[in-house]
Amino acid sequence: MGSYEDIFTRNEAWAQRRSAADPDFFGKLQRPQTPEFLYVGCCDSRVTAEDMMGFEPGEAFVHRNVANVIHAIDLNATAAIQYAVKHLGVKHIVICGHYGCGGVAAAMQPKDLGILNPWLRIVRDVYRIHADELDAIPDHEARYRRLVELNVEEQCVNVIKMAVVQLGYSQTGFPLVHGAVFDPEKGRLRDLNIGFTDILHRMQRIYNLTDTPLV
Repeated sequence: MGSYEDIFTRNEAWAQRRSAADPDFFGKLQRPQTPEFLYVGCCDSRVTAEDMMGFEPGEAFVHRNVANVIHAIDLNATAAIQYAVKHLGVKHIVICGHYGCGGVAAAMQPKDLGILNPWLRIVRDVYRIHADELDAIPDHEARYRRLVELNVEEQCVNVIKMAVVQLGYSQTGFPLVHGAVFDPEKGRLRDLNIGFTDILHRMQRIYNLTDTPLV
């Protein structure tokens, strides 16, 4: 990339390639969106949701932020999830972290990060919850990679706590919540197999927001 004007040159080339490969491509984009997946990931420029999942436009509703975290009072993330579940009817919510995440690495540093402090506190809370496991890992890189994974798992828990997710699941059996990690060194996604229904069952006594059993 060079100047801002290069964006439009690249866009023109992209539009021409898309039209040549599929003359109805842009016609399809004018139809109502019906994605089955909501992807919540990091806003890292190297981790592009549709590319690594092999999705075409319209197949995934995407929300990205620093370190792929879900704050209960973050209206941006919660609004995206509410819209995806209630209005788009997505069947799967994928929380995806990635090795090499600068946000998670920053949360491991004992320093003042300014406005990032309250945002990354949730990642530091993940470390606190799992401190015994993490502190038992002597290698810093291995400990960091494990925190990336645990952060994804805890963000999945935060999504499962949401009323719109619980209500949707109790009524239709969807959405299901999944956790994954992208390894940029290998270009591969790894399923963390978080056990959605098991988590839902464990939290039911405290976080159940419906009048009917969730599982």
